Amino acid sequence: MRPIFRRRFRRLLWMPLVMAAACIRPGAPPATTPQQSPDPSDITGEAWRWADSAASRMTLEGKVGQLFMPAVYASADGATLRLLRGYVADCHVGGIVLLKGTLEEAALLADTLASMSPTGLFIAIDAEWGLSMRLDGAPEFPDNSRLGATADELMMYDYGREMARECRLTGINMLLGPVVDVVESRRSVIGRRSFGANPHRVADLAVAYARGVESGGVLSVAKHFPGHGSPAVDSHKQLPVIERGWEALDSIDLYPFRRYIEAGLSGVMVGHLAVSAVDTLRRPAAMSPPVVSGLLIGRMGFRGLVLTDALNMGGAAGYEAWRALEAGADIVVAPAATGGAVASTLEALRDGTLSIESVERACRKVLFYKYLIGVNKRRPHDRSGLAGDVASPEAADVQRRLLSE
Repeated sequence: MRPIFRRRFRRLLWMPLVMAAACIRPGAPPATTPQQSPDPSDITGEAWRWADSAASRMTLEGKVGQLFMPAVYASADGATLRLLRGYVADCHVGGIVLLKGTLEEAALLADTLASMSPTGLFIAIDAEWGLSMRLDGAPEFPDNSRLGATADELMMYDYGREMARECRLTGINMLLGPVVDVVESRRSVIGRRSFGANPHRVADLAVAYARGVESGGVLSVAKHFPGHGSPAVDSHKQLPVIERGWEALDSIDLYPFRRYIEAGLSGVMVGHLAVSAVDTLRRPAAMSPPVVSGLLIGRMGFRGLVLTDALNMGGAAGYEAWRALEAGADIVVAPAATGGAVASTLEALRDGTLSIESVERACRKVLFYKYLIGVNKRRPHDRSGLAGDVASPEAADVQRRLLSE
């Protein structure tokens, strides 16, 4: 992209992000100049006040539940609906992650959940190259490794906007992506999920995509901190160990995350990776205070939502869910047994192993983000003709552009 067009693109890019980018990092400077937009602190103040008010009415059990997001299949059968009602009524969960299913049933679940919780729920999906990765009936997009050579920031921004449109139509408000892992070797287990081997290009494409997602009113979540690009070991099965020195880790793996944080974007997912340069005890990153509180929050200054990777993965085996909250996470994703994980967290609070302040802080932040994207105000919608609305001419145009050489 030539410099003059890059400057013009940046001006256009920031304009729709006044609410998203300026509010996503509480306390961050606004994304635009005062001449371009109103002071965004008004909406953040309003969001914090609502979060404080909502939290003040919650029991300790309710506050703990807000920090859990179990995974469920996108199926509207009786068993799934009963499971969801139990998650909300008994565990007070703050959201769910949708697994495989259909577009229509995902929308039905989202509408059903909208009436279950007074604070609303995050409806998240792990759809790294489009909703079709999880939901039948959704438009198909190329995986990140197959993007055409002409893919640039403007194209990725439009792709993110399209993804947000499809998510909103389906009732989804959080996208577990983009993948910002830098893959330098064919041995990497991340493989085609990555934008490539150049950390600068990975950052350019991923940040532009995430800006598009968030300008469309959906939260983005960059993953898998502090970088899953180098290990050949699959953290779904066991714990990978990253032996990189600090210099390589900082210049390669952390670079796209740093750019994402500087852009004021909303979420980071911490992986199940042992990083010896940061934590000499080699704990999974999501369970490691030096990685989460020390590096991501302390050294890199991230103030958005910190999510774990799924706790039912082999890389997190042997660790209680509350350990992630102790390390600095705000949301625990997909524990193997949600009820048991919530109960053990409450026990850790009661015996003083886990501080109540950490839960209060995380709950307040979760509620803050819910207010920002209107989760608390969402109501069921008419979903007739959903597949046709999602598979629109806009989707077809993005598909064509992403595959162009």
